[in-house]
Amino acid sequence: MTSNTTVRADAAVIGLVGVAHATSHLFHLLLPPLFPLLMPAFGFSYTEAGFLMTVFFAISGLGQAFAGIVVDRYGARRVLMTGVSLLVASGLALSAAVNYWMLLLAAVFAGAGNSVFHPADFSLLNKKVSPSRLGHAFSVHGLSGNLGWATGAAISGTAMALAGWRGAGIAAALVALCTVAALKMARPLLDDDRPRVGAGGTAAGATFGFLSVAVIWRAFLFFLLVTAAFSGLQNFSAPVLGGIYGFSPAAAVAALTGYLLGSAAGMVAGGFIAGRVQSHERAVGAAMVGAAIFAAVLASGLPATWSVIPLMAGIGIGVGLAGPSRDLLVRRVATDALAGGNASPAFGRVYGFVYSGIDVGLALGPLAFGMLLDAGGRDGVLPGVALLQVLAVLTVLAMRRKPVPLPARSG
Repeated sequence: MTSNTTVRADAAVIGLVGVAHATSHLFHLLLPPLFPLLMPAFGFSYTEAGFLMTVFFAISGLGQAFAGIVVDRYGARRVLMTGVSLLVASGLALSAAVNYWMLLLAAVFAGAGNSVFHPADFSLLNKKVSPSRLGHAFSVHGLSGNLGWATGAAISGTAMALAGWRGAGIAAALVALCTVAALKMARPLLDDDRPRVGAGGTAAGATFGFLSVAVIWRAFLFFLLVTAAFSGLQNFSAPVLGGIYGFSPAAAVAALTGYLLGSAAGMVAGGFIAGRVQSHERAVGAAMVGAAIFAAVLASGLPATWSVIPLMAGIGIGVGLAGPSRDLLVRRVATDALAGGNASPAFGRVYGFVYSGIDVGLALGPLAFGMLLDAGGRDGVLPGVALLQVLAVLTVLAMRRKPVPLPARSG
């Protein structure tokens, strides 16, 4: 295969996986903007509205570790197509809903579909993209998630103005259906189907043995801490910035947008950095320390009002810069901790478990910060965000310890 052909194949794989990842993130922000329409239509409370998203992330988190095992046994392409197909079902269930229970069904389908993406996406990228371009691949993967969030919010917002919430469900289902079609047509490029393993490869010790590797737990904890910190900004920036700096809800949304744009820009730059640095632990640690410093400065209440949005963008840039190096670090964890190196079939299991920390963080973070706010601790949210980021840095530095590889499993 010529160099140009390799570049084109890598770019095609990166693009296709990015589109699938964006589709999954679209469904993250499909329901919440529709709550003002859905709540009066079906007569449910804010608590019940929040429960829909709790179900989404709980199923996604629990399913992600299981999906990683399935990816290793049957191939990432098959699992990825199944996940996107479940998103199609979620959009259709939303469009056809006649009661709260059908909305809950839509959340179940969406959570189950969302659970496959990290193990399937990263398995495909690791297997199908040249190692020299993996930093850029992980950068595009992270950026595509941000674009998916924006698309989901745009679809919901447009639906509220033009076609109602049923139209939003149909539009989201059509987007997911187009993604299924693209993955189907790209089978020769993405095919990694694996034959069913024999009895020798099904033992619980062989399947779950990687959980005895301490560095994998540190990686899981890193994602939990980072996303718990993000959840504090995502869910409570309005009351926090309003209380400390007198921001209106619209201004707080602008500050959160600054964070998201900064994160996207950081991911792009981080892709170039990840391909050049030798120590990904240091790259992630430096970026996260920078984000923590910006959060601490913002928490002090001392900066001028005009500087709040740039500071929020600075936090986002730090988190974004860390992203590609973070993903390469998890790849190293997978290859070092399990026998077989780059040829190890354990990518799905490791990525599925480690990235389930994201869902745990998104589930626990809002609860913890919400309780803090209810207790009158508004001024503790931003210091809490900074503290979580510092703790995340400590987990990254702990990953520098070389793990003892597990023996390779049969099958």
